[in-house]
Amino acid sequence: MLKLDELRHTALQSQPFPYLVVPQIIKAEFLPELISNLPEIRHPGSFPVAEANGGPLFQTLIDELESDTMRQIIAEKFQVDLNGLPLFTTLRGVMRRKDGAIHCDSKTKVIALLLYLNESWEQPGGRLRMLRGGKDMNDYVEEIAPTLGRLVAFKVTDNCWHGHLPVEGKRLSIQMHYLVGIGAKGKHQFFHTLSAKLKKGLG
Repeated sequence: MLKLDELRHTALQSQPFPYLVVPQIIKAEFLPELISNLPEIRHPGSFPVAEANGGPLFQTLIDELESDTMRQIIAEKFQVDLNGLPLFTTLRGVMRRKDGAIHCDSKTKVIALLLYLNESWEQPGGRLRMLRGGKDMNDYVEEIAPTLGRLVAFKVTDNCWHGHLPVEGKRLSIQMHYLVGIGAKGKHQFFHTLSAKLKKGLG
């Protein structure tokens, strides 16, 4: 399903931190069926992919994203050793206005990948901005619409500031993180699972 050669040949940006954007990583012939296979998420927050209710093609997409081939390509692009590092995959589908504030990812993560799954995106909010610093949302080097098949990957550094303007409602994405160790994965799994269950209960 994935156009891995496009990922291999996408230029890695070095400023303000290492990142890359692949405009369309999913092969066109899979897109119509994939749209009908996407999970339905009704609550805010991130959920472990194991709890997703997507169809078979969606699971195939997850399998390819989590494959050793993808791991190797990402390792080569970012010049990092990902061998043996745990991979944690979550889904997000509903945004609140408070979501998307400027932040850096935690140091338990080595590489972060985001695959967006929205058929179109016309809203000014919700577009990921790669920021030069941690104070000004308008001081960005690139703004990325979260459209179907667009992949963003970045190295987690002390200055990997990113965020987006507020938006409410549906915004579907797969979030993948290569973590520093097994303990980190256990910590992420626990809190994401707890958060998901609490939000479902409150929903």
